Amino acid sequence: MRQTVHVDLGERAYDVRIGPGLIAECGTHIAPLLARPRVAVLTDETVGALHLEALRAGLARADIAMEALALPPGESTKGWSEFTRATGWLLDQKIERRDIVIAFGGGVIGDLGGFAAAVLRRGVRFVQIPTSLLAQVDSSVGGKTGINAPQGKNLIGAFHQPSLVLADTDVLGTLSARDFLAGYGEVVKYGLLGDAGFFEWLETNGPALAAGDMEARVRAVTRSVEMKARIVERDETEEGERALLNLGHTFCHALEAATGYGARLLHGEGVAIGCALAFELSARLGLCSQEAPSRVRAHLKSMGMKTDLGDIEGDLPDASTLIALMGQDKKVVDGKLRFILARDIGDAFVATDVPTDAVEAVLRDALTR
Repeated sequence: MRQTVHVDLGERAYDVRIGPGLIAECGTHIAPLLARPRVAVLTDETVGALHLEALRAGLARADIAMEALALPPGESTKGWSEFTRATGWLLDQKIERRDIVIAFGGGVIGDLGGFAAAVLRRGVRFVQIPTSLLAQVDSSVGGKTGINAPQGKNLIGAFHQPSLVLADTDVLGTLSARDFLAGYGEVVKYGLLGDAGFFEWLETNGPALAAGDMEARVRAVTRSVEMKARIVERDETEEGERALLNLGHTFCHALEAATGYGARLLHGEGVAIGCALAFELSARLGLCSQEAPSRVRAHLKSMGMKTDLGDIEGDLPDASTLIALMGQDKKVVDGKLRFILARDIGDAFVATDVPTDAVEAVLRDALTR
């Protein structure tokens, strides 16, 4: 059931290994990368309580010693304060450029840990061991690292590719239903942006995947990683095609900013809502049929996911304020918002000339549903 996806980036190439039981064998996979048998691990308190001793045991089987720092869980950790704490701790551990930092957790830890590795001593190597579905299919692959700023999400960071990714699908069984479905929002995104057959497979197999079918989980993670890897290989630093991976994210990041990057809206939930809104915008502009957004929303709803702005607890800003929040997004080019729109399910493209009034109309309608 094990799968390997190779990310071919020349001297920065690496493998993404996917399947159950990888944490127990992590020392075997990591040992060939080490100049000396020790690693420094960044994790969060929730993941640490559940899995840190299993990681320690897996490393010990290969005679690798580890030190670990557990940061608070949640998106608020992805800021200057905890980043400063993490880099200071790594320096205290006397991490050298030939050493390995392990980012052991979800997307927050992966992004922060990768950024810490990117800037520490002008760059040390790191390994991603993602423990959430969202991190396994998205943030652990491709080398985007960073932290949030008060002005917006992921505005401070660097491209820094990992040396290895170990996606142990066993740990997905410890996720809450909400966290699992948040990650599923990113899985659905891949089908919507470039593989209609994969989306169709998800329509049939999504319930089994959510219920714990390991074969379905490995297949979903593998296909998602394959799609991201091929795009990253062609456009590592998001000069063009890689922007397709941001389907739903322009809406999502504005909603995250409006809700304070907290528990009201998880990132993957925002992506799912954002994908639905992107298809609604595409239909309003006459780019795709009216059936396409209906099909997207129907599948998300069938999985019990957030699909509407009304599914977000509490009040939201009006449409014009949400558009203003979009103006801080990294995808702004020459002052123009860049959206990922779709001609159909599996056929997305980058658009930079989207009329603001159309975006505002979609948001106004969404706010009244």
